[in-house]
Amino acid sequence: MKELKALTLKTINKSNVWDTQENDVFRMWEAAEKDIDLKDNIRHYTDIIRSAYDIEEIKNDKPEVISKLEARGYKIGIIRLDENTKTKVALKKKPIMRVTDLTYENIHHISASKLIEVLDRNFGGGWDSLSQSIQDIIESGFDISTTTLPSNRLHKAGGMYEKKVKDGFEVLEIPKGSWVEAIFAKEKPELERPKVKFESEEELEEEENVTDFEGEEDLPEEEEEHYSNSEEEDDTFDEDKLIEESYRTTFDENPEDLNLEAEDVSDEEDY
Repeated sequence: MKELKALTLKTINKSNVWDTQENDVFRMWEAAEKDIDLKDNIRHYTDIIRSAYDIEEIKNDKPEVISKLEARGYKIGIIRLDENTKTKVALKKKPIMRVTDLTYENIHHISASKLIEVLDRNFGGGWDSLSQSIQDIIESGFDISTTTLPSNRLHKAGGMYEKKVKDGFEVLEIPKGSWVEAIFAKEKPELERPKVKFESEEELEEEENVTDFEGEEDLPEEEEEHYSNSEEEDDTFDEDKLIEESYRTTFDENPEDLNLEAEDVSDEEDY
């Protein structure tokens, strides 16, 4: 596994612990026995390991009990579960069998073919039958695209199916009557995978002091007032001008051209 040699109890986290195997955990724990910091952080390290492994404490280490555990895929070893004593345990990496087993921590540590296997085991309704949260987890580690076509057109030469397969995508086909939904999955390049930055309290406080609009300088108070008043004056002038022009248009007309009755004209003048 990549970066495996660099991993120790001090450097593992809930993501890269998925790059290890059972024997690696036992080796890391043994190597850390001489570390004076181990005693103060046992619970922390154990919690990380438990996020990716099932751990069963062996209280009865009879050969038949050990054989049954090994038959179930467990590895047997000794780790320190508390400050004072070492414990014989059975360790087994948690299986990723269902879509509900997928997490943001382990999604980057499975292959596209493994993802297709998991989807195939849980499917029936197609991509849209997955919850949005599961879709988000999958798409954080894989490029996903889908298409639904009549079964006799899905594998058409030069079509989407052929192009995706040539581009390295794994495909899951889900029959839907005479149609087929095809789900294409390909691991995202390492650079595209999102990285989470954990900021310190000091950095967060500095961000709070930054103005909402960076790069814009506040206008001096006098200039702001002048700018604001100018806008109001312009608005007033335009409105008055509009009213004045309307007034002029109404009364500059020749009454004769308007064919107004004398009675109507006298009424306007009285007004």
